[in-house]
Amino acid sequence: MTYFSEREGIRPSQSTDQIEERVWRGIQALITRRVADGSFGATYPYPCPDGGAVIGCDEHLLSAAIVAEIPELPEYPWVLQINIAPYSRIANTSLISDAIPSTPYILDLIEFCWGKIAEPINTSYHNFFGHYHYRYNIEEGQQKFREDINRIFDSNSLAYELKKEGFVTRRTSPVLQEELLSVRYNTHDHELNRLLEMARQKFLSRKDELQRESLEALWDAWERLKTLGEGSDKKEQITSLLDEVAGDESPLFRDVLEIEATAITEIGNNHGIRHSEITQESLAKSEHVDYLFHRLLSIIHLILKTKKWL
Repeated sequence: MTYFSEREGIRPSQSTDQIEERVWRGIQALITRRVADGSFGATYPYPCPDGGAVIGCDEHLLSAAIVAEIPELPEYPWVLQINIAPYSRIANTSLISDAIPSTPYILDLIEFCWGKIAEPINTSYHNFFGHYHYRYNIEEGQQKFREDINRIFDSNSLAYELKKEGFVTRRTSPVLQEELLSVRYNTHDHELNRLLEMARQKFLSRKDELQRESLEALWDAWERLKTLGEGSDKKEQITSLLDEVAGDESPLFRDVLEIEATAITEIGNNHGIRHSEITQESLAKSEHVDYLFHRLLSIIHLILKTKKWL
């Protein structure tokens, strides 16, 4: 389903990476609804007292598993405040409180829930207790949960996506996103391959600190790449690489590449990316990380494609 504003192109594209309170409340509501309809019963079954068939989710077990696997969450009192009446599948389940976890732990919770959820399917009705017995379809449950979560992300212009494999990735521009997900580095230099792959994986991570580390890895890859041209020192080597990229027929573009390569090196030296002197200026916003990652990756990929290393 798409809303009118989406069909008309009014809604903004994915542009923010911070989950605000209204979005968190929506995620809480979604998980609470899935607890209430028994969707977590395949992993944390609540048994029928007459025969043991699954009739829903044991919220106590689910809550205990959440706080054990995501230890940063117990400080928040929202984790499944429950009061289950005897023989009742659901009496009172609430995920709502005033506390708002930080974005990485909310995304951890989403991944946890995807791994434990399944679609409940009625198999029979137990007249004495007035409840249904369930069997479960894991794939269908995970797919529906993924669609609901991504709907929340899309509706709120969040730069995240829950993938079909069950992990959350950070969206970049559509072109770069597709390239980063599919690219496989296979240059003749194993250390360069390692640095580039490290940068790729960390940038696609949802955690801000890992995305900042991705810049460090990418800048290290840039310095490594500059030594793989022809010549006896780094200056001659990067010069030969840029000459090859531009070709003899594009002298003006060669000048552009020289300016860009120099500027990128200075940025890395002056913004706490490769060094941490007190005189350097740290990157204040995740948008700055995005911009610099895109900028450096562009010239690296241009060189690798010219050398047929990509």
